Amino acid sequence: MARLHLFDLDGTLLHGTTAPVEISRQLGLEAETVALDQAVGAGLIGPPEYAQQVHALWAELTEAHVAAAFEGAPWLARIRAVWTEIRGQGDYCAVVSLSPSFFVERLIGWGAHAAHGSRFPAIPFTEPVDPAGVLSAAAKVLVADRLCEQFGVTRADCVAYGDSSSDRDLFGVVPISVAVNADSHLSEISTHSYKGRDLWEAYELVRQAR
Repeated sequence: MARLHLFDLDGTLLHGTTAPVEISRQLGLEAETVALDQAVGAGLIGPPEYAQQVHALWAELTEAHVAAAFEGAPWLARIRAVWTEIRGQGDYCAVVSLSPSFFVERLIGWGAHAAHGSRFPAIPFTEPVDPAGVLSAAAKVLVADRLCEQFGVTRADCVAYGDSSSDRDLFGVVPISVAVNADSHLSEISTHSYKGRDLWEAYELVRQAR
C-alpha cells in the first residue's frame, strides 16, 4: 500500500521562520510580520485575521518579491532528495500549510505531488482576502482527507511532519508523525522527533516504518 507524506511548511520545511516573514523581509516589513506570527501563535488572533493583516502589509507586493523570498529562504537541506525518494518508492508527498498558496504552490516544482495553502488574491493585490479560503489546523485535516481520496490511500497510510499547534489536529488522526524542530507540546504527541536542518534525517526516522 502506498503512503502519503504530509509536510507542513512554516518552521518545518523552512527553518526557524515562516513564508510570510520571508515575503515581508523583501518589503522591509519583517518585524511587523514576526509580531503577527507571535500573535497568531499565542491565539490572540485567528488565521483569517492574520491573513487579512499580512495582506494589508503587502500592498506593494510583486511576483519578483515572492520569487526572491522563495529562493532566499532558509530551507532544510535535501527536500528535493526526500521527495524524489518518496516518488521512487511509489508513495506520495504533499505540502499543506496555512501560508499563502502563491508561495506554497512553488514547491510543486521541487517534486511535491500537491501543495495547498491559504487562498490569496492574485498579485499585485486588487481584491481582499476571502476568509473562507484561509486554512486552519482543522482545515489541514480536511485537505489531508481530500488528498487521501485523490491518491487512493487512507489516514492509516499517512505520515505527517510538522512543528507547531497548527499541526496538532493532523498529528492526532495519522498513525505516524514527525515533530520537526517542534515545541514540546507537539513533540509530546508525535511518534518521532527530529532536531536539525536536514529533511532526509527526519525522513530516515520513518522511512522503513509501515
